[in-house]
Amino acid sequence: MKRTDIRNIAIIAHVDHGKTTLVDGMLHQAGIFRSNEKVQERVMDNIDLEREKGITIMAKNTAVDYNGVKINIIDTPGHADFGGEVERTMKMADGVLLLVDASEGPLPQTRFVLKKALELGLPPILVINKIDRSDARIQEVLNEVYDLFIDLDATEDQLEFPIVYTNARRGTATLDPDKESESLKPLFDLILDTIPPPEGDERGPLQLLVTNIDYNDYVGRLAIGRIFSGSVRSGEPVAMINAESGPVRTKITTLYGFRGLERVEIGEASLGEIVALAGIDGINIGDTITDIETPSPLPRIKVDEPTISMVFSVNTSPFAGREGQYVTSRKLRERLEKELLYNVSIRVDFSDPDSFRVMGRGELQMAILIEMMRREGYELSVSMPEIITREINGTLHEPMELLIIDVPEEFIGVVTQQVGMRKGRMQKMQNNGRGRVRLEFSIPSRGLIGFRSQFLTDTRGTGLLNHIFDGYEPWHGSMSKRQTGALVADRKGKSTVYALFHLQPRGTLFIRENTELYEGMIIGENSRSNDLDVNVTKEKKLTNIRAAASDDALHLMPPRILNLEESIEFIREDELVEVTPRSIRLRKKMLEANRRTKHRD
Repeated sequence: MKRTDIRNIAIIAHVDHGKTTLVDGMLHQAGIFRSNEKVQERVMDNIDLEREKGITIMAKNTAVDYNGVKINIIDTPGHADFGGEVERTMKMADGVLLLVDASEGPLPQTRFVLKKALELGLPPILVINKIDRSDARIQEVLNEVYDLFIDLDATEDQLEFPIVYTNARRGTATLDPDKESESLKPLFDLILDTIPPPEGDERGPLQLLVTNIDYNDYVGRLAIGRIFSGSVRSGEPVAMINAESGPVRTKITTLYGFRGLERVEIGEASLGEIVALAGIDGINIGDTITDIETPSPLPRIKVDEPTISMVFSVNTSPFAGREGQYVTSRKLRERLEKELLYNVSIRVDFSDPDSFRVMGRGELQMAILIEMMRREGYELSVSMPEIITREINGTLHEPMELLIIDVPEEFIGVVTQQVGMRKGRMQKMQNNGRGRVRLEFSIPSRGLIGFRSQFLTDTRGTGLLNHIFDGYEPWHGSMSKRQTGALVADRKGKSTVYALFHLQPRGTLFIRENTELYEGMIIGENSRSNDLDVNVTKEKKLTNIRAAASDDALHLMPPRILNLEESIEFIREDELVEVTPRSIRLRKKMLEANRRTKHRD
């Protein structure tokens, strides 16, 4: 049985190729907003961090009506670190819009999301976006997409995908790039013609797969999912099946449907619809809501394994407890347990009472989690990211990444040298004839830890870097770490202009004058490989003797203030990042200089 009045579609792409902007256009042209209503750009990015960073972090769903058909749209993240969001939400879709930039073409995350869509058998519509770009190369990008489909072993049916050309910012779509268009009508029509309607037994037993968890101040926890069979009503008893136990009897107190950006209370929903349920305690992502008489669970959501880990621990610095609201290990544990309910790609080892090993997909995913925690009032210390190895056939294997770099021609040498030092192997080099070169490397995941900031420095900010998990290979041997040491404060106090001025030749400073310090706090990067304990509180001695030019003003170079991601990239094994709601500090694990010296010896 088919529900011809519903279409469920996920929009998938690489980061910054225009997914959320396209959803904006679809919402506007479907009449979701009033003509005089003021609406911000990227309206689906409703988390502060998403708007600040310009990326989608959490997958979200919305719904529009077009020609009597309800189109459920799932907006997914485009960054590889948030691949778990894509994996769980694609379960709700019957087809995908594969968005590709008309200039950049398919990139690593394009490969990842397309592979997942093909594995699930979802028919794709290719959307070539940003066709108004001056450097657009539509035909070459189309050929690259065909090559990607063939490389991923797509079937003949999957290769016969329809193509639409869009300018998401202007809200236009056309089936012929040489013809102008005024709206997204060709895209809407193509969705109705190409994406299959939901299939299943509308009169059969209820089967609803939970793919997201939300919270409402009035009704509490909300389980969001799609109905694969049967129907559900508000107030009726149902069974919940989770990973640990059999069917648990429960009751739905409130049922919501989606229209635009709003949740609308409804009395009943059936096959193919995406709904939110309130009143079910203890429900998690991957659980099945099913008929109480004939319970039948759906396959649980499977996501790829994490590749890096970091240790989150209680802040033990001399400044601990000054700025944070939640500072104990119990509060830290509760927050990480809560994160596990929402984030299917995170794993946490709680075996140690005071420190917790958090495992995820990449540094950015970890940095986003830490940033969210500090904004919620948490205070903690985090260690250097480490890769997660595994033993295959008695041999130690490590995770590998497919690294794609786009740089001006003059930086090929320095980039190749840096990647080579990190055990990277060049697999492909492509010159587009416009002064920029695309390089593809296979590189161990640990080689990318701390690489991004070095890469941006080497390419003077002109390089583009993207990477994605690419399987496991035997251990590649030892690898050089950060080549420079740290400037470490040797006493507590406040930094002075006089001391900082005389430390400038030693390296790069991370702090300003009059910054409060403690022994063991990292205040800069040494230009040499060794760590250097320095007195940053030193003041000029005052005497009665005056010499020519002795009182000239001391001018400090602007310090390099590290953000959270840069701090995580910078630290080594014996260092920590101290994170509080108001500050980010770098420190040594052992604060006392004499203890560090003995430990090195």
